[in-house]
Amino acid sequence: MNWQQSITLRPIRAALIIVMGAAGACVPGFAQTHSVDGTEAQVVSPSDAPKHDISDISGDWQGTLQLSGGGTQPGRTLRIVLKITKAPDGSWSALNYSIDQSSQPMKTTEVTLQGRAFKYSIPSIGGSYEGQLSTDGNSIAGNWARTTPLVFLRATKETAWEIPAPPPPRKPMTEPNPSFEVATIKPSNPEVPGKYFRVVGRTYTTHGTSLADLIQITYGLHPKQIEGGPAWVHDEKFDLFGTPDAEGEPNGKQWLLMIQKLLTDRFGLAFHHEQRELSTYVLSVEKGGPKNFTPSGSSNPLPQGLEFLRVPGGLLLPAKNTTMAQFAQMMQQVVLDRPMTDRTGMTGKFDFQLTFMPDETQFDGHPPVAPSQNDAGPAPSLYEAVQQQLGLKITVEKVPTDVLVIDSVQQPSPN
Repeated sequence: MNWQQSITLRPIRAALIIVMGAAGACVPGFAQTHSVDGTEAQVVSPSDAPKHDISDISGDWQGTLQLSGGGTQPGRTLRIVLKITKAPDGSWSALNYSIDQSSQPMKTTEVTLQGRAFKYSIPSIGGSYEGQLSTDGNSIAGNWARTTPLVFLRATKETAWEIPAPPPPRKPMTEPNPSFEVATIKPSNPEVPGKYFRVVGRTYTTHGTSLADLIQITYGLHPKQIEGGPAWVHDEKFDLFGTPDAEGEPNGKQWLLMIQKLLTDRFGLAFHHEQRELSTYVLSVEKGGPKNFTPSGSSNPLPQGLEFLRVPGGLLLPAKNTTMAQFAQMMQQVVLDRPMTDRTGMTGKFDFQLTFMPDETQFDGHPPVAPSQNDAGPAPSLYEAVQQQLGLKITVEKVPTDVLVIDSVQQPSPN
């Protein structure tokens, strides 16, 4: 599966990646024929299976996905469970489980049923599914990522696959100053588009990231706060994979310490800080005070939901367990064309949502959605959305800002 466009930047958030190939999924027994993107797929339901109203697909569905292998090696088989629910307003939502990989569901968006045409997307892995519901309402025949056949059957109490219990929580790392025990850095494959940072358990992974990207994430900077260094610091892309040298699960601060050491040891990065007056976005509270913030009750030290999901009208940020400083830092690194300073004075961690339509100055000039793609009309701009939905405001001021000036750097040392 090729990534379509990565709009997720999560340096300290766990994520599950499914790489889906292009081999066929074999489902025994055939009776009905469906056409999906010109491909004929046949599915049979048990002869005693009851017929269902084809306007109601709520319930549990399951199917087997056959991944392609490399060379002469057979591909992997994954069992997929899809739990579909219908809201009072008639809209659909779903949770997608890859039960051979994780007990945690992946968030879906754009879940629709039009006639017998069913669709849903998983933004975190850049994939989508399209299929046709059978006339008896018991199966959906379609393709994952347009090329890989995947057939869902309605699950019953007798046939339903068990979703594994979540693993026990890992003990937190107690080492205050950890390093990477194993760290590999290699040039990114230009044929695999996208850019991401991910933490999965005790592994830190990036793809398509420049040294400047690593500096931004590690030191919480906007690109305009990095000066000096040769052009390759911004232009050359690398993949990074690292595991820590101490036991336990690192928190965000410990991951950043490990990456700082990596930049010094492997890239020979040396720099100094200066204060420069830069044009900066300032995040502050409106006169009426903040609204729609719920104090987070999570004990997780990491923020969740700092990813953008495509929704009708624009993008949704479903932030959870997030401080205002983390929100401002993520916005300046992913969305905005200049640094952002948090002056809200709000302390603690919150759950909140923000839906907006980006403009051409955001996401490095490549907004992942456009107003013309949405029949419902565009959501408000970022500035209007922050004011209307959160009771905050964004202004532009020239303020003294920290700038990292590169003194020396080198190509990464061998693995």
